[in-house]
Amino acid sequence: MTIFNHHAPRHLLAAILLMFACAYAKAQSVQPLNRGLEVFADIYRQLDMYYVDTLSADTAVRWAIDGMLGEIDPYTVYYPDDDDEELRAMATGRYAGIGAVIRYSQRVSRSVIEEPYEGCPAQEAGLLPGDVIISIDGRDTKGWDNARVSRNLRGEPGTTFELVVQRPGEAHTRSFRLTRRQIQTPSLPWWGMVDASTGYLYLASVTENCAREVRNAIIELRQQGMTRMVLDLRDNGGGSVAEAVEIVGMFVDKGSLVVATKGKVPSTCSEYRTPAEPLDTVMPLAVLVNSASASAAEIISGALQDLDRATIVGQRTFGKGIVQGIRDVPYRGHLKITTSRYYLPSGRCIQAYDYRRRVSTQAAVSLPDSLTHAFRTRSGRIVRDGGGILPDSVLTVDSVPTMLYDLYASDALFDFANAYAAAHPDMLPPDSFAISDAEYEAFIDSVEDSGFTYNTRTAAALTQLRQLAQAEGRLRQAEAEFDALEQRLRANDLRADLHAHRRYVQPYLETEIVSRRYFQRGAMQHHALTDPDVRRAVAILSQRYPIVQL
Repeated sequence: MTIFNHHAPRHLLAAILLMFACAYAKAQSVQPLNRGLEVFADIYRQLDMYYVDTLSADTAVRWAIDGMLGEIDPYTVYYPDDDDEELRAMATGRYAGIGAVIRYSQRVSRSVIEEPYEGCPAQEAGLLPGDVIISIDGRDTKGWDNARVSRNLRGEPGTTFELVVQRPGEAHTRSFRLTRRQIQTPSLPWWGMVDASTGYLYLASVTENCAREVRNAIIELRQQGMTRMVLDLRDNGGGSVAEAVEIVGMFVDKGSLVVATKGKVPSTCSEYRTPAEPLDTVMPLAVLVNSASASAAEIISGALQDLDRATIVGQRTFGKGIVQGIRDVPYRGHLKITTSRYYLPSGRCIQAYDYRRRVSTQAAVSLPDSLTHAFRTRSGRIVRDGGGILPDSVLTVDSVPTMLYDLYASDALFDFANAYAAAHPDMLPPDSFAISDAEYEAFIDSVEDSGFTYNTRTAAALTQLRQLAQAEGRLRQAEAEFDALEQRLRANDLRADLHAHRRYVQPYLETEIVSRRYFQRGAMQHHALTDPDVRRAVAILSQRYPIVQL
C-alpha cells in the first residue's frame, strides 16, 4: 500500500498526479474498445448458436475486419498468411508462376492465354495468345473464373505441373509440362529513341530495383544521342517511396529534399533526400502523366515540378498523398496500413480524397479547387495542394466513343490479332508495322462475322428515361416520340462506326498484333512511336528547348 507524504516535493506530487491522470485517460479510451469487443463476441456467439446455417469463424471474422478497414480508406488492407503472396508481388513486382497474362473468353467460357511474357516459362514452352486453358494438373478448368485459374497457375518456385490447352484451329489439345519460377513483372517495359535527339522511357510501376533499370536505360540512351527525354508515368499506380526518390535524384543535385512524411508516431515521420550524384541536371525533361498516375508516380512528377526540373504534361493525376507501411499481425498475417501523409518539396500534400468524410453513395469527398492552397516551386511558380498534380501543359483527353470499350473488351479484336499474327510470321518490326486499308476492311469483316454487338450509352439512357416517364405517368403523351428516337438510336451500323472511329481502333489493333510477335517491349515501342500524346510531349520539349545547330 502506497502512502502519500504531504511533505513530498511539489514536482514529485505533480508527476504522480500526471501519471494517474494518464492512466485514467488510457482506461477511459480502453473502455469503449473493451465494450465493442464484448458486443462483437456476443453477437458472433449468438450467430454461431442460433443462425440457421453453419458459419465459419475464420470467414466471419475476416468479414468483420474487411468491413472495418473498408470504412477507413481503400489502402489499409489485412493480408492473412494465405494471401501473403499478393502483398509480396505488389511490393516487389515478383511472383512465382509461369509468366503469362490470362483473360476470360466469353466465346469459349474459359480462361485463355492473353500474353506470355518474353523469356518466361509460358513463352519458352511455346504457349501462344488465344490458347484455351482446358486443365491444370488434370483438373478441368470449366466453370473457373480468372482468379481461380491464376491461383492454380501460381505456386512455389521449382514445382512442375501439366497444362492442357486447346489451340484455335486445331482438332486436338496440346499438353505442356511447365515449371514455375520467380517472375519479375517488367517495371520498365521499353525505352528507346523516338526521334534523333529524344529518348523515351515508359515506367509502368515503381517497384523494387526499378531505379537501377531507369539509370541503366538513361545511360544507354545518352550513348545513342539522347539530348532530351520523355519519362512516361501514365497509368503508373506507384509503389516504393525509396525508388521514387532515387529516380528524382538522377535529375537533381545530391541531397535535394524530394518528399517528407508526417504521421502519428515518430517512426512514420521522415525526410527523403536524393542519395547519389545525379546523371544530368540540365537535360530537358518532360514527364507524361494522367488520371491513373498515383502515389510514388506523383512523388516523382510532383517533386520534379516543385524543383523546376521537368515540364509535366498530360492530365491531372489521381491525388494519392498518403503512404502505407506493413505491420505484422498474429498467425503470420500482415496489415498494410496508412501511416502518414507525404509532402512534396514545396510543402504541399496532393491528397485529393477525404476517406473519413463520405457522401451518401459511400464515395470519398474530394477537395474542391476553391479550398486548395497555393505553394511555390523553387523558382517561385505557384502550385496547389489537395487534388493531385496539375500538369504545366494540360492535354485534352479525346472523347472516345463508348462502343470502342465494348470492342476492346470483346473476343473479336483479340481473336483477329491472334489470327493475323499466325498468318504473318514475317511481320515487320514494331517501328515500321502498320496494317493496310485492305487489312482494316478484313478486320471489320471479322468483327461482323464474330457476332459482336454493342449498345450505345445513349440508347441505355433513353430506356431509363422511358421508365422514368412511365413512373411519372407521362409516357403515353410522348410514347410515339420515344419509339421513333429509340428506333434511330438502336439502328447501329457497325461497319460505319468502325470506319468513323478508325483513328482510335487502328493504333490499338496494331499494338495488339505487334505484341503477338514482339511481346510487351514491341507493343510499347509501337505505341510510343504512334501515340499522339508522346508526340505532343516531344513537340513541347522542342518548342521550349530548341536544338541549336552550330
